[in-house]
Amino acid sequence: MSLYGMMRTGVSGMNAQSNRLSTTADNIANSSTNGYKRAKAEFSSLVLPSTPGAYNSGGVTTSIRYAITDQGALQYTTSISDLAVNGNGMFVVQDSAGNSFMTRAGSFVPNGKGELVNAAGFILMGYDASSGVPTATTNGFEGLVPVSLSQNELNATPSTEGSLSLNLPALAEDLSTGDVPSDNLATSKYTAKSSMQVYDDLGGQIVLDIYFTKTGADTWEVAVYNKADAGANGGFPYSSAALATETLTFDPTTGDYTSTSPTSVSLTIPGGQPFKIDLENATQLKADYTLFDSWSNGNAPSSIEQITIDGDGILYAQYGDGTTKALYRIPLATTRSDDMLTVLPGNVYRPSNESGSVLVGFPEDGTFGSVVSGALENSNVDIAEELTSMIEAQRSYTANSKVFQTGADLMDILVNLKR
Repeated sequence: MSLYGMMRTGVSGMNAQSNRLSTTADNIANSSTNGYKRAKAEFSSLVLPSTPGAYNSGGVTTSIRYAITDQGALQYTTSISDLAVNGNGMFVVQDSAGNSFMTRAGSFVPNGKGELVNAAGFILMGYDASSGVPTATTNGFEGLVPVSLSQNELNATPSTEGSLSLNLPALAEDLSTGDVPSDNLATSKYTAKSSMQVYDDLGGQIVLDIYFTKTGADTWEVAVYNKADAGANGGFPYSSAALATETLTFDPTTGDYTSTSPTSVSLTIPGGQPFKIDLENATQLKADYTLFDSWSNGNAPSSIEQITIDGDGILYAQYGDGTTKALYRIPLATTRSDDMLTVLPGNVYRPSNESGSVLVGFPEDGTFGSVVSGALENSNVDIAEELTSMIEAQRSYTANSKVFQTGADLMDILVNLKR
């Protein structure tokens, strides 16, 4: 047996226990860090070749593993921008240099630019959803933009679609023998009328007058005018022609549309966008004219009053006029082996060769998990377990130091044999 080898073995044991104590210190220090994942020193033996009658002591080495996939408990807060992931995914964040990372630390608050940043200063990234449902780049972070909630500007959205749900009276008088709304005369008559509020490109309010007129058996004319063009009495004649007219036909036995009837009216809003009024839910039954529901999109100029974030990651802005609009969709990222991610300062992670490439998707899809607004993920550190580990490491370190001391004493005896 080599005395030098014995001493080196004792040193390797002390180094290993020192690493264990270092991870324990980190874990205890970050026991209150949101989204922190505990570190653990894993030991493996080093065995040196031996010969009969002579044993060569080896040693021990450590590798550090992180319990990234071990979810911490959720702690609910009063801040909507506090986010947690209930599942496997991680938020995508970016530093000031534009580098992208992954994190579970979701204590986001707006900075001076309105961007959502967490406690370490990383900016939350998402896909722009203001123009429609976004598509995720599944194998990278391309297309992501900072999630920004600037409340120092007004937002106006032009109307592009609306709908009316109503019943047209089957027993109404046939008015085809006289002047109807499409004639735009002072003598024009109609069966029923409803108005709809829409918005032009600059958020200006436009009111549409929508006339329904029975013009034959199971046949109805729909005429749409701009209320601003109405005559002195608030009706016909309008100073401009109808924005759109359409003829609806119904089945006399069911009260539903015939197979050849249109079910919508299309027009262009004055100073605005092409606009479609969906009438799919209209019926013709033996009852009075009844309007069940009226809806249109768009909003007047207004600022953001509050935000909401759904479990699927869609961030909605609620404006001062009560309207809501989807602004962003927050993605989640994962890898084949999240526990093998590279751990970096600021409680963020980066894919490594051992973890595999990144996979990006949306919350509530597959195994990504869901986003919980108004909650934070606590550290997954167990203080009692860490204190126990610290005591064990201390005792083991002391034992290894005794091995080294014994080897040194034997070496001293060997040196003194010559005296």
